[in-house]
Amino acid sequence: MSPTRLLAALASLATRRPRSLLVGAVVLALAGGALALRLHPSAASDTFVARTSGTYRATQTFYRSFGEEPIELLVKGDLRKLVLSSDIDRLLGLEGCLSGNVPASALGKEGGRSGPCAALARERTVKVVFGPGTFVNEAAEEISSQLASGEAQARRQAKQAEHAVSVAALAQHRSAAEAAALGKEASKLTLQRFAEGLTVLALRYGITSRPSLQNPNFVEALVFDRTKRAGTPKKRFAYLFPNREAALVSVRLKAGLSEEQRRRTIGLIREAIAMPQWHLAHGESYLLTGEPVIVADLTSSITDSLTLLAIAVLIVMALTLALIFRVLPRLLPLAIALCATAISFGALSLSGASLTVASVAVLPVLVGLAVDYAIQFQSRVQEAADEGGLQAAAAVRRAARSAASVIGTAGIASAAALLVLLLSPVPMVRGFGLLLVAGIAIALICAFGIGSAVLALTATRPAGVSSRRSGSRVALNLDARLGAAWRGARELLLENPLNRLVSQTALRAAMRNPGRVLLVGFVLALAGWGLGTQTPVQTDIAKLVPQNTSSLENLKTLERDSGVGGQIDLMVSGADLTNASVIRWMASYERSVLAQLHYSDSNGCGQAQLCPAFSLPDLFQVSQGTPAGAAGKHSPASGPTPTQAEVNELLKLIPPYFSQDVISPDRRVATLAFGIRLMSLQEQQRLIERLRANLHPPKGISAQFVGLPVLAAQSAAAVASNTRRLVMGLAGIAAVALVLLVAFGGDRRRALVPIVPVVFATGWSALVLFLTRVPLNPMSVTLAALVTAISTEFSVLLCERHRQERSAGHDLAQALERSYRRTGAAVAASGVTAIAGFGVLVLSNITMLRDFGLVTLIDLSVSLLGVLLLLPSALVFAERERRGAQIARLRLRGRARHEPA
Repeated sequence: MSPTRLLAALASLATRRPRSLLVGAVVLALAGGALALRLHPSAASDTFVARTSGTYRATQTFYRSFGEEPIELLVKGDLRKLVLSSDIDRLLGLEGCLSGNVPASALGKEGGRSGPCAALARERTVKVVFGPGTFVNEAAEEISSQLASGEAQARRQAKQAEHAVSVAALAQHRSAAEAAALGKEASKLTLQRFAEGLTVLALRYGITSRPSLQNPNFVEALVFDRTKRAGTPKKRFAYLFPNREAALVSVRLKAGLSEEQRRRTIGLIREAIAMPQWHLAHGESYLLTGEPVIVADLTSSITDSLTLLAIAVLIVMALTLALIFRVLPRLLPLAIALCATAISFGALSLSGASLTVASVAVLPVLVGLAVDYAIQFQSRVQEAADEGGLQAAAAVRRAARSAASVIGTAGIASAAALLVLLLSPVPMVRGFGLLLVAGIAIALICAFGIGSAVLALTATRPAGVSSRRSGSRVALNLDARLGAAWRGARELLLENPLNRLVSQTALRAAMRNPGRVLLVGFVLALAGWGLGTQTPVQTDIAKLVPQNTSSLENLKTLERDSGVGGQIDLMVSGADLTNASVIRWMASYERSVLAQLHYSDSNGCGQAQLCPAFSLPDLFQVSQGTPAGAAGKHSPASGPTPTQAEVNELLKLIPPYFSQDVISPDRRVATLAFGIRLMSLQEQQRLIERLRANLHPPKGISAQFVGLPVLAAQSAAAVASNTRRLVMGLAGIAAVALVLLVAFGGDRRRALVPIVPVVFATGWSALVLFLTRVPLNPMSVTLAALVTAISTEFSVLLCERHRQERSAGHDLAQALERSYRRTGAAVAASGVTAIAGFGVLVLSNITMLRDFGLVTLIDLSVSLLGVLLLLPSALVFAERERRGAQIARLRLRGRARHEPA
């Protein structure tokens, strides 16, 4: 049995057992609503990049080695006061708290065993914390350790020298006392040479006493550039000390955390920052930001946005239906839509899927479509009752038999247009399409099932004229109670514009010169298709997420202070990345790309597209006046590259704290990192492609750009592609054509005529968007399919009504007038209601959804007008062409009869 016959059979069953069906529907809706409440919002990377992507898999490998994207804690305030006072101890304590490394004995005074420090220690979700306090402390301990080791070695050498000189003196027949004196002199000379070397080292690093976190002379010599203005940090430590008024703590979470674990960890970090014992004494403040924090805030906004949109949709739809829908009960379509939406989102929850930004956009779209199907069916039932004087149940069955094929076919064609979204490389776009297709099926079932049951119960008397009059009396009474303003709003929304734009303009133009109307429509559409490629696509993440989040404001502050708003990581893999030749290649590549992108010590990060970040080659740049392990970034990859022996020796000296951020323990995975400014994802993708063009790793070494910025840029490049948007638009129209051809038994004229205004409307909407300069965004990839789906439904409904009127014996002009007076009013009502539903997206606090809602509002309005204005001309043109073809065939047959054999 075909889907349309199943709808008719469902409607028939609903009229026989309406109460049972309604009880079942209510139970399903309540269960669906309860399941929907269990949906967890997600803005994780696998919502916009497929898990099967090579870049995604490489990123997960990188995360397992080094942790996820860094959470950045910006410490704002005078840097000298921060590092040269007891505040550095507080910062060190906070870093220990965040890393989960607070000693058990200290937990009592660091928030207690139920505090955030203890929770972070128990959950072990943080992989590494890299900050100024730990850096200075580790550097001090390392230098002290090296000094102690050097002193011990000097004493051993002195003892060996004393012994060797004494033995040599005795061999020369010196006295024992004289040999002992010579030996002690040799020992003294050896220790003196060590002391001289130590003095040179102390002068070189400005060390006047034992290095420690509490030694201001040591800290000042380590952190600040003595050749610059007082308080200016060394350029090579820009990843820790961006400028004189800021310091930076980076926190990387472990790979593979769930959304809930990540959200809870970020919450604990916020709680830890707020603890009184970490408050800084000199007015410095903490600002938390970074991509994981922004994503967590976006995830929270998804839930808030869904709640807001649900309430707004309910209010807007109810008011719109009350204003423009004449058939009673007026709010039945909204009740049906809510049931369909609850069941659809309940099914989404059962499937184990999460709630993405795209899923939120489904809510008003699905409600609008469900309301549309319910309005169309309810109008057909009212029409059957008015014309046949039937009882309610009989009117429902009659309407279902005629409407199921039309509304069902229109719905299936709309679903086919949306199925094209499965071609998208973006998982959340595919999920948007699948959820809407499933929602359309559920909405059709609810419209014919619930709608039939309710309508069968609403009246038991003949529905005919008395029903119309009763309905009219109720409507008039309602109008009288609400006054002239209510009636004026109704006329403004529906009646006058419809009569003026459709009846007076479209129908007359179609009868007079349909070809000219279609030609003008085609020219406008052609202009739209051409100019639409010039419509800007907004892919700047900072402009697509909620603008009122503190993490976004803090990110902008971070960029102002450091010149960096994000980080691109090059993951280098090989058998042994500590090979000197590999380090030379990494240093050379870093130096070349930074030079190409105009980075220099004098320009800094603020004047370049790219700037250096802490990477593997930096561990071995020890010739510029920094102890091994405290190596940092100065001029890109500057200084002589160490030999293999030096590399091996340095790796023994460098503490794991410094090396774990740039090379894995097995030495098979390393990172070369670059800081980037906040930019659009399209600019980011172009930058990454430029970096890839220069990437030529040595044999046996693989190198791949990874991380969230790379994934986001890759995804945005796919969805913003004009070619992809064009292909998906054409594929949607082709899918609709195929469905209509099958549904209409291969009748090409019947299948293709409804598509003509849909195709033209896509160009018109593109033209309007170009002229209004409303920017598109990554969600706009769904727009072509969405507009095609909804416009197709309106067009099919009107075309099939026209066909029915022609079959009933009405001439062309009468058929058009009757179609627009009867079905056209319902189409306009459902169109206005659907557009009003989509319009609530502009209320979302998620900028991407709000802009998408505005674009959708414009496109659907233009598409609805396009269908209503162009379809009469397409119908008249097609019928005249068919009639002309028939006359031509008859003439040919007549000539054939009169020609001699």
